Amino acid sequence: MTVPQTYGTTPGTSTCAASDVRPKRILVIGGGPTGLVALRNLQERGAFEEVQLVERRDDVGGVWYLDGPTLSNDGVKNRAECTTTMARSNGNIDPSGTLDKLNTNGSTNFPPRWPSPAYPGLIGNVLPEFLSYSHHPFPSPPRAHQLFPTLAETHQYLKDFSAPLISSGAVRLNTEVCAVGEIPDRAGWCVRMRDWRAGKGGREFEERWDAVVVANGWYDTPVWPQTPGLQEIVSLGIARHAKMYRGPKGFEGKRCLVVGNANSSNDMAAQLRSVGSLPVYQSIRRPAFPGFPYVPDEQITMVAPVAEYVPTTSGQVKVRLIDGTVIPNIDAVFVGTGYKPRPHFVHVINPDTGILQPLVEGVIGPPRIPSLHKHIMYARNPTLGFVGAPMSFTPFTLADVSSTWLALAWSGELKYPVTIEDRLEYERARVQAIEDQRKEDKNITAFVSYMVLAASEQDYARGLVDEVVRARPSLSEVLPEWSNERTKKREAMWPVKLEALRWAREQGSYGNVSLDGALD
Repeated sequence: MTVPQTYGTTPGTSTCAASDVRPKRILVIGGGPTGLVALRNLQERGAFEEVQLVERRDDVGGVWYLDGPTLSNDGVKNRAECTTTMARSNGNIDPSGTLDKLNTNGSTNFPPRWPSPAYPGLIGNVLPEFLSYSHHPFPSPPRAHQLFPTLAETHQYLKDFSAPLISSGAVRLNTEVCAVGEIPDRAGWCVRMRDWRAGKGGREFEERWDAVVVANGWYDTPVWPQTPGLQEIVSLGIARHAKMYRGPKGFEGKRCLVVGNANSSNDMAAQLRSVGSLPVYQSIRRPAFPGFPYVPDEQITMVAPVAEYVPTTSGQVKVRLIDGTVIPNIDAVFVGTGYKPRPHFVHVINPDTGILQPLVEGVIGPPRIPSLHKHIMYARNPTLGFVGAPMSFTPFTLADVSSTWLALAWSGELKYPVTIEDRLEYERARVQAIEDQRKEDKNITAFVSYMVLAASEQDYARGLVDEVVRARPSLSEVLPEWSNERTKKREAMWPVKLEALRWAREQGSYGNVSLDGALD
């Protein structure tokens, strides 16, 4: 990047008043659900000269775009990807971003692939009305017993939504963002990109933008448990993260262990149960959250957390549990312990040293993207925005609201704190609230986390809506709704999902997968 590494300004004195921030040209990074609606809202609800979106893959859709060829469930490619993503989750960040890529040709001269963590036939866990962007309702699936959209249906919805944006020339596909660097004196952002349409090796170039929206989601950086022996069995190809799971094919007759009991882990256990050696073992820390419906199965044995993995000379692994139980001869371990947002390509000016450094560097406690006002705006320079940063129950509609908030803020309609210190107050208050809650409950769940809204989603989203409507009252009948009644309706999805899983089980389908999954 051509941006200098040190600057002549006095460290620690930079300020940026709200009235000063009126970007004219905005770049959105990421063509998934959050980036697409951000592009639409910035174009239609903001007052800007130019808004563009870049997406590194060859189609929009983010995690809902399962591009082919489907990856193998084992072999060198899986080991390489799992090893590199484990390195990143442990804090060894590759500033070039190469750890995100999976190059199926074994050479940097060919376009890489960034695999979706989805698998063929995946069915979502959110009903259409909670997936609907404003002015663009999600079609109801044509099925009486399975009301939740499939992977293919959700991808099609996103393609239909993005069609006018693409035809207008506002979306550039096959364009990878390698680095984003803050330019001194609020002069914008230098974005280094690679155009993979240019042929062998791609073409690297730089652009300057007044403001940048990071909307690349959660799924680049898996979370790995710090369990003794895990890294070794990953390197041996015995263990893999859910990010690399592509269905049960290839594990026929294998003894399998699944770690975790959220949606991904429950899906994997149920599907492996249909082909693997029985029982399938599922290691859990606590009973499942009600929002992760699953059908109990006598062929899936719930066991205690893993204390240690011990590889054997036979190519299998012996698993020791914290309760002293030993499970011998496991052929495959599937780790479903989630993801975390880590936009490693974003570099900002250190306020104390004036040196350009990664926004997310090393271990941050509690884990989070630091210095964000309301999870959206970088407090130290409001021309850097994030859409989709917190995990939520309804990410499509929340992205609709948060990107509208950002569009109005950058247009000068919506007022937000003027000083850096006041913009940092949201982060300080949330950190304190999370720490207090964790002190009160020693058996706290992963939902009590800075970047997970969970029970606070309604209040958070309602607050954003209120600020937007105060700034522009005409949007009151347009934006998605958050209220007590709406939350009750959302929570009512869980028993509906459970009934859908039971119906699928009766039809001979194991796990959260459509009966014609191979066609999706």
